[in-house]
Amino acid sequence: MVPQQKTNYGIDAPNVIRNLFVIGVILFAIPFFFPYFYVAWMIFPGIIFIVEAVLMLVYSLYGKFAHRDRMLNKISWKGDEQVLDVGTGKGLLMIGAAKRLTTGKSTGIDIWNTEDLTGNNQQNALRNAAIEGVADKIEIKNENVMKMDFANNSFDVILSNLCLHNIYNKEDRSAACKEISRVLKPGGTGIISDFRHGKEYKHNFEALGLQTTAYTPNYFSTFPPLRILVIKKL
Repeated sequence: MVPQQKTNYGIDAPNVIRNLFVIGVILFAIPFFFPYFYVAWMIFPGIIFIVEAVLMLVYSLYGKFAHRDRMLNKISWKGDEQVLDVGTGKGLLMIGAAKRLTTGKSTGIDIWNTEDLTGNNQQNALRNAAIEGVADKIEIKNENVMKMDFANNSFDVILSNLCLHNIYNKEDRSAACKEISRVLKPGGTGIISDFRHGKEYKHNFEALGLQTTAYTPNYFSTFPPLRILVIKKL
């Protein structure tokens, strides 16, 4: 028998997890090698760093699947939607959306920054889609959200998780929001999830005339806690 292939959606922010763990271990260990009162305070922050690294790893291995479903469940799916996943990575949201489609199509875009996700490339996203049985319902493109090639009003649903904060310039994040608004169809819905700049995204989309609903961060299955912003184009 041929072993069944398994999907692999990678570890998010692997360098951050590594750095938190290494710094935490060093801070925790120093007082035991240099047992002076003025370095004993390092134990507690060392524990904090290690715990944060573990929580980020748990999110990558388990929590992000529950968070994906939480995002997708905010859409009343008909099956014929045209979907865009901004910052698709290895295809978690793109594939999750595709599994809810019948005649629709799910498109993923990314610039494939390897610092954001282990194994972050088109080939691994295509491999996951094939394993999940939705290869015929997806399309992957090398696109930058700040300047997309799609026509106006192209998508019924736009999804994005842990992507926009990687745009470090405020003006560029505003440009990304404008592009998302531009390619979203009237009556369409966007689900934007991030741990940073939530109020900024909300302001940007409202300034573009979109209706927004912000949900409280999820502290139980995401770390850092992720806030969901639902946008609707009227």
